[in-house]
Amino acid sequence: MFDIKSFLSNLPHAPGVYQMLGMEKKVLYVGKARDLRKRLTSYFSAKLKDVKTISLLKYVQDIDITVTHSENEAILLECNLIKKHKPRYNVLLRDDKSYPYIVITQAHPYPRIDLYRGSKKRQPGLYFGPYPHVSAVRETIHLLQKIFQIRTCQDAFFTGRSRPCLHYQIGRCAGPCTQLISKEDYQRNVQRAALFLRGKNDEIIAELQEHMEQAVKMLNYELAAHYRDQIAVLREIQERQYVSVGQGYADIIGIAIQAGVTCIQLLVIRHGGMLGSRSYFPNVPTACSLEELYTAFITQHYLSDAMDVASIPREIHVSVDLPDAISLCQVLAEKAQHKVMIVRPKRGGQKKWLDIAKNSAQQSLAAKLLNKTNIHERMTALQQAIHYHGKIQRIECFDISHSQGEATVASCVVFNKQGPVNSEYRYFNISDVTPGDDIAAMHQVLMRRFKRLQKEQIALPDVVLIDGGLPQLSAAQRALNELSITSVMLIGVAKGVARKPGEEVLYFTHRQALRLPADSLALHFIQQIRDEAHRFAITRHRSRRDKIRRTSVLESIPGVGLKRRQQLLRYFGGIQGLNRASLEELTRVPGISSSLAERIFAALHHAAL
Repeated sequence: MFDIKSFLSNLPHAPGVYQMLGMEKKVLYVGKARDLRKRLTSYFSAKLKDVKTISLLKYVQDIDITVTHSENEAILLECNLIKKHKPRYNVLLRDDKSYPYIVITQAHPYPRIDLYRGSKKRQPGLYFGPYPHVSAVRETIHLLQKIFQIRTCQDAFFTGRSRPCLHYQIGRCAGPCTQLISKEDYQRNVQRAALFLRGKNDEIIAELQEHMEQAVKMLNYELAAHYRDQIAVLREIQERQYVSVGQGYADIIGIAIQAGVTCIQLLVIRHGGMLGSRSYFPNVPTACSLEELYTAFITQHYLSDAMDVASIPREIHVSVDLPDAISLCQVLAEKAQHKVMIVRPKRGGQKKWLDIAKNSAQQSLAAKLLNKTNIHERMTALQQAIHYHGKIQRIECFDISHSQGEATVASCVVFNKQGPVNSEYRYFNISDVTPGDDIAAMHQVLMRRFKRLQKEQIALPDVVLIDGGLPQLSAAQRALNELSITSVMLIGVAKGVARKPGEEVLYFTHRQALRLPADSLALHFIQQIRDEAHRFAITRHRSRRDKIRRTSVLESIPGVGLKRRQQLLRYFGGIQGLNRASLEELTRVPGISSSLAERIFAALHHAAL
């Protein structure tokens, strides 16, 4: 390592970019700083605890700095250097494609609607978007054809027609190529389509209602029915649109992290309606913070050459406060030529949009993790990491869940070469053990599970993961010894001292403990299976706990005796239906007064908290 003290003492208190270099001057990390000396000095502080930075500094041989005139200039330079060098310790966004738009052409007397990607200077017209996926564009165009009957054919095809095409026959086009609709009426349809794409559905419906009433007065019932059908479709779309943001022009960014994989979900909202979402799976170094993930995505996504200026939204919603938010907003505003705000919503409708983005990210991440190719690679990596002789065909994982000993439940999840086998998931209600005794609970569930497998002559798993350390592993091994089972490899998965992902310790019964690297594919697979067992266990535990609590709450409500309890449960189909019932629904139950319904509702919801 070079003379770090001398290097730091000569650094300026100025904004700039630094590149950490490894062997043969290979760029390992690129960062920006408002104050280069303060920022780089923090890397070599004795109080440094960041796992990623500690790992990075082991390989740093030199540091190259570039002083800039402003922090904004540093942001742009950092973005360009990351794209150029693709450093190992930076978050790298791999998808750099431009977004598709819907265009309504204006050069032809009968405008057409089409999908468009590229520079807007090439083709004049009205542009709407950006849309996250081509499929979202095609779906919207199909809908516009159905409602407003606008053509999608190329101008050369349009000019050569002597009779209308199939789209006219199936009601997807008004037949302008053969003058089956006047230019004025066709232009009105185009204007309505543009209003629809701007989220002005109420204006369209009001106009169509007027035309429908006029058609009825003129006894033109066929035309009136046509307007009626258009209104019905638009009403249906309004009811389905679960996100309504007024004049919102925002991008919502949700992030999910599991088993070493990160998913960034981008929800695009334009003109008050959600256009769809897109998933990104960037290369992320170990122990990367949410702030760093958001900052890297925003700079690389919006400042890329492929990003059209019109695609930069007026608001970007994130789930954490970003330290560089002011500088990022200034840089984005300069490129977009309008004000850009980075917002962290904490309540209300905006918080709901962010929750939708987070949930979508979790779903996309789950689908990614369960991809067959991904599972095969992880299974192979696990075989090599634990030195398993042969091929692993089946893995089972056990976890215990309870609330201070209450309603203890054990879960068993099963994975094979194709991924999780949901139909073979099992849960066990644990009884006859001291509340909170996880070791006894683990022994009981292993005994019950493997006795059943032996009795029904079902193939035993190759590997069994136990969520816990040596005590839980010993309990599991004792159960298998009692059943004379020796062919199963047991592995205890214990969280590290800091209880952070990536620091797990693997315990074996007849060999030393093993700690895999945080970026190990085998460790990510173990985390995935362990997290699935935990999810399944806690879901069943909460269900059992809430059932016990709510049943007892019903018994304690004054005025609710045995008959009324039975009547309530029968009316709502069980305790779950009763728990979901609103106050108004409770008052509809025969024999339940308003005051009693209020007491029941308050008691149930207090129990659920």
